[in-house]
Amino acid sequence: MRWALIGASRIASSYMIDAIRSQNADIQSVLSSDAARGEAYAREHGIADSFTDLDALLADDSVDAVYISTTNEKHHAQALAAIAAGKHVLCEKPLAMTLDEAGEMVRTAAGKGVVFATNHHLRNAGSHLAIRELIASGRIGKVLSARVFHAVNLPDALRGWRINDAAAGGGVIPDITVHDADTIRFHLGEDPQEVVAKAAASGLGEGVEDSVMSVWSMPSGAMVQSHESFTHKFAGTGIEFHGTDGSIYARNVMTQEPVGAVRLVDADGEHDISYDKHNLYHRALGLFADAVNGKGRPSADGVDGVKSLAVALAVREAAQSGKAVAVNYGGF
Repeated sequence: MRWALIGASRIASSYMIDAIRSQNADIQSVLSSDAARGEAYAREHGIADSFTDLDALLADDSVDAVYISTTNEKHHAQALAAIAAGKHVLCEKPLAMTLDEAGEMVRTAAGKGVVFATNHHLRNAGSHLAIRELIASGRIGKVLSARVFHAVNLPDALRGWRINDAAAGGGVIPDITVHDADTIRFHLGEDPQEVVAKAAASGLGEGVEDSVMSVWSMPSGAMVQSHESFTHKFAGTGIEFHGTDGSIYARNVMTQEPVGAVRLVDADGEHDISYDKHNLYHRALGLFADAVNGKGRPSADGVDGVKSLAVALAVREAAQSGKAVAVNYGGF
């Protein structure tokens, strides 16, 4: 496969370029709105071409797939252009600014017959695969509740638009709550029905929220408590599931790295759960490549991206209105 990067981003340079190349794939080009920055990025990462014009990049028939990691408000138009050009698409979360836009992206890709995936990395982690297997195999019985704590200190290099530009999709809800929504859906195999929430600016947010807490009700009757923030330096991250026959405690697993500990507690005591510490993004790109070749599906497809966005939008609406909000999945 030959790829183009739509966005000369930190996520691409830190993780995705390596992950793409791990599949014996080539990165042909990169798009940046700044010509000098794009050229420097291409030189640094051994990419042949750099563009400032999306149509010119997509006109290259040798490019099979694109990875989109621009600011959130650009995803919709860029994805539709790539799909129209017949490219497979791996898009960063959130897929778009609105549910209608995200749904249009997914439906258009299906109509064109190209693979469309969302870059939800956590479901590729060995820790989360182990947690999912514990739940699916009945080790904790019927799940009664879950708790996600994903309050972190946003690094200086990642601030900028995330903390001060609502029009670009800034705020902790589109940045982190979408990931937690996808992770809960991945583990429980069901979609949140209704949410209540409170959001705040607690030191970083300028016109956008930097902290949010919410509670979600699930069709099974389970309840989910979720906490996301950009301002918590020492909180640590994790996820818990509590059932009729046991509890799962996972610490420091809400991360891009293959780290953290998973522990099962049941009537027989405490059990440390081992898991495979593979590279999350290598796994995601391998499954994407398989899907392009007609074998299986991406780890998180477009519908997964629509549904995680739907939950995040409901959380934001609930926080703004002070009322319980039913999650609208736009027909998906």
